[in-house]
Amino acid sequence: MKKLLNTLFVLTPDSYLSLKNENVVIHTEDGDNRMIPLIGLESILCFSYKGASPELIGKCVQNNIAITFLTPNGAFLASATGKSAGNVLLRKEQYKISDDLSRSCEIAKYMTLGKIYNSRYCIDRTIRDHSMRIDVEKLKKAENCLQTVCTELMDISDLDSLRGEEGNAAREYFNVFNDMILNQKEDFIFSERTRRPPLDRVNAMLSFGYTLLTHDCAAAMESVGLDSYVGFMHRDRPGRMSGALDLMEELRCIFVDRFVLTLINNKSIAPRNFNISENGAVLLDDTGRKIFLTAWQERKKEVITHPFLKEKVQWGLVPYIQALLLARFIRGDYDAYPAFLWK
Repeated sequence: MKKLLNTLFVLTPDSYLSLKNENVVIHTEDGDNRMIPLIGLESILCFSYKGASPELIGKCVQNNIAITFLTPNGAFLASATGKSAGNVLLRKEQYKISDDLSRSCEIAKYMTLGKIYNSRYCIDRTIRDHSMRIDVEKLKKAENCLQTVCTELMDISDLDSLRGEEGNAAREYFNVFNDMILNQKEDFIFSERTRRPPLDRVNAMLSFGYTLLTHDCAAAMESVGLDSYVGFMHRDRPGRMSGALDLMEELRCIFVDRFVLTLINNKSIAPRNFNISENGAVLLDDTGRKIFLTAWQERKKEVITHPFLKEKVQWGLVPYIQALLLARFIRGDYDAYPAFLWK
């Protein structure tokens, strides 16, 4: 259980929620029940299959408290809101911003800043931890280039220029990605980013991780009342979760890239855990996906201190917190969207 930004996060998978007087009661199988006052809450996110009593759901709807149900792994199930809960107004404002290229650029700029800043962190972390095993000067040069792009971003006012700078930064980052692979280098070689299909083992894991993170971000946006298909940097396209792709940008490096490097460098995954098809596509096999997903769920349980809120949270809650912060910016509570800048 965690209370952040007037949102109650119920994380125990066996939890069942009920109402007692003006409080939400969190029942668990071990009998350690907790009681939280409803007053002051804006929303409840319940990561459990057991759900909540109709009485509590009705009370939340009556008090304009959004109550959202997700699986323990974070997949969106359903949400209940009151007549004037504000989700319609929030989405209408989201659509207005998305239709305004200038306002879209202001949000996309901070998300891109987060992506490049966190890419610098990954490179810097490798330099600090493994300076004797890498070409330090090569990585420092890439890090300095990313720092320059971060500085120049603040003067950009149109999406095309922003995409250009983001593309330049991505090339600099991926040019040194292979240098951050320290073990199993003969079997895990990265030369460039390939997507549809991935053409090597590293790209196969990156694509799989990005897909997982995209769905986590989509569930996070839907849980706070935002439309995961409406983005700012990623423009509308039928069937594409553009909003989730936007939200994922600042998280992909620290969430997925570092995770993939850890699996390789710790030898948690091996070449035998991949299949190569006739067209050259490389994909994780069943055992490889199991190894990846097991480690992924463990990673999401790790506790960090959120750089903006300065509170301890699980890694898995970060997309939901960023979605909440984005919703608050769209409502006008913040002057700028506070991107996740990992330190």
